Amino acid sequence: MRRASALLLAAGVLSSTMALADARDVWMFAQWAGDHQTRPFREMLVDARLYGVVPIHQLLRSASDWKLCHASPFAVPPASNWPAVRSTLSLIHTLDGQGLLRQFEVVSAYRNPDLNRCAGGAVGSAHTRAFAVDILLPGWVDPNPLCRFWQQHGQAWNMGLGRYPSGRIHIDTAGYRTWGGDGGSNSSFCSKPR
Repeated sequence: MRRASALLLAAGVLSSTMALADARDVWMFAQWAGDHQTRPFREMLVDARLYGVVPIHQLLRSASDWKLCHASPFAVPPASNWPAVRSTLSLIHTLDGQGLLRQFEVVSAYRNPDLNRCAGGAVGSAHTRAFAVDILLPGWVDPNPLCRFWQQHGQAWNMGLGRYPSGRIHIDTAGYRTWGGDGGSNSSFCSKPR
């Protein structure tokens, strides 16, 4: 009994330190996945040794406004986007390996163009044409190390790094650029090195 109580306490402490922003959990994903073909996508991730870099139920989350837009809570990117999926996940894996992105939650990834439009996404968004993730960090995590990585290595990764007024951070490998709350580089928390 003591051991079970200790495990529950540890799980509670651990979950309270993680970013948690989305009701689209593993159980909702399991129900959705029962009716949708995810196996080829998961096999691609396994073959690329990228399965598990981001939990699959987060990796396949569509826009956060999926309910408002009467869309699916999850979406598998088309196979034509899979090279960009591999590139972006390789970047996230590198950021994690360098201790720059340890605790985070992906709240939005691939979106079809109609959902992206309804959700207020940018025209030509990397969420639709390549692969991008919007992440939420716990409130105590400093995002500035991501900025320093972008300044030093972003061009080599073709890394896009944005931060929205909500605090969400956008990461992709669809072009070396940065932006802030107004969508422009001048409002970015991260400026290009001179």
